[in-house]
Amino acid sequence: MEMVRPYKGQEYHELEICGLRRKLPIVQVRENFWIASNAGLVFGCDVEFTEKVGEELASRIRRYGAECLLVPEAKGIPLAYETSKRLGHDSYAVARKSTKPYMRDYIMEELESITTKGTQKLVLDEINMERVKGKKICIIDDVITTGGSMRALEKLVDRAGGKIVCKAVVWLEGPTGEGFKNEAGVIYLDYLPVWVRKGGV
Repeated sequence: MEMVRPYKGQEYHELEICGLRRKLPIVQVRENFWIASNAGLVFGCDVEFTEKVGEELASRIRRYGAECLLVPEAKGIPLAYETSKRLGHDSYAVARKSTKPYMRDYIMEELESITTKGTQKLVLDEINMERVKGKKICIIDDVITTGGSMRALEKLVDRAGGKIVCKAVVWLEGPTGEGFKNEAGVIYLDYLPVWVRKGGV
């Protein structure tokens, strides 16, 4: 697949995944740069998609012996739920995007995202640190684009005393995301291209 394509006013990107055909709107996220938005599929909005993809990811994660999934808030949470259920796990861990007053203790890492302006945070509170501590962890999310979220999650797992055995996503996006395909323990189901106009990335 051509991971960087010229933008010429295309409105949709059609794909097939786990036997399902879907059409994603192409949206601009910064000057001269567009992506295929998966917002209509993730967040659990597309139940059939969540079930099918969760089943497929679980089948691939199982051989790594992961004891707990760790997901960043918020798009991947329904996927983490469905995948955990199919793995027979009774819980999963969530890295929040901000601290909350009820958090008695927490650890935090900062990152930058292609779809969010400025610096983001990922936070593990005491409940989720306990779920990670001493466990074999699979980091799960909808997509790897720049890898910023994955790297921040890796640091959180290390600080919390867990061991990463694999990382699972639905898509590798763009040339940077594609670069993760040969990294040990990376599970992915498909690719998403990005679109640029002259002067873009």
